[in-house]
Amino acid sequence: MNKIPSLLLMVLSFTLLSCTGKAQKKPKAEQFPIQKTEKEWKKELTAAQYNVLRSAGTEKPFSSPLNNIKEAGTFVCAACGKELYKTKNKFESGTGWPSFDQPIEGGVFISKDNKLGYTRNEVLCADCGGHLGHVFNDGPKETTGKRYCMNGDAMKFIPEKS
Repeated sequence: MNKIPSLLLMVLSFTLLSCTGKAQKKPKAEQFPIQKTEKEWKKELTAAQYNVLRSAGTEKPFSSPLNNIKEAGTFVCAACGKELYKTKNKFESGTGWPSFDQPIEGGVFISKDNKLGYTRNEVLCADCGGHLGHVFNDGPKETTGKRYCMNGDAMKFIPEKS
């Protein structure tokens, strides 16, 4: 008799946790202007870049040399060169990943990510759909209140010309 309520609870829990509404679905690759096969991406990207940008991996915290950049310039997508962030919007979040309070207009696309069992706002490159990181509401209150927490492997830095 005790097995039936346990089984019912397990089935109900699975059903509730596996439901996916439209807001939770990832955008289709066709939505992005730059289209390449996975074979082409693997050929063009380093293993670390491919892991982050195409497989939604996460680099180890404090491992990116981009954490230390303070000079004026632009952070671009490592896959397609799309301009994403300016140094003036970068801040030290203490998380170990390059963090920004806002992207360049039109640079990123926000999607829903439920990989950890709860919804997060995933940040993708607006041109190629590459995974960049996530955005959280714990950024600097004096600016946007947002923390765009990016993987350094997903970006390249282009210094501003003097």
